[in-house]
Amino acid sequence: MDCIFCDIIKGKSEAEIIYEDENIISFLDIRPLNYGHTLVVPKKHYDNFLSLTPAELDYLTKGLQVISAAVEKSIKADGFNIVVNNGKAAGQTVFHFHFHIIPRFTNDFTFRPSFKKYSDGSMKEFADKIRVELNTKRDSING
Repeated sequence: MDCIFCDIIKGKSEAEIIYEDENIISFLDIRPLNYGHTLVVPKKHYDNFLSLTPAELDYLTKGLQVISAAVEKSIKADGFNIVVNNGKAAGQTVFHFHFHIIPRFTNDFTFRPSFKKYSDGSMKEFADKIRVELNTKRDSING
């Protein structure tokens, strides 16, 4: 498996690391949308969000919250976006799960999707499809 994030974790590739412990590593993105754009990555390789274990996600999210606060405060950002690209169609280019922390400043750039409208009745149809799938996974949520 050829994974740049695994290489960074092993010290085989360079990165500007801002935090590291036994489970996670955080470093600056080499192609930032804004300066301070930071990645938070589990050290164990998971291809995407859906492959993470609940325990790993819990630990990673706690780290994400602390690192996000540090990024925002240190560079005096007005806010930040947390982004996960899951799958090629969603823009994932490195298939090792990671969170993006993108610092935001008033009037820095437009980062808004093109919103759609549901046609008559289609909103309920989509909701019904999702509910059916969730009913098969209810035990996973209530765990």
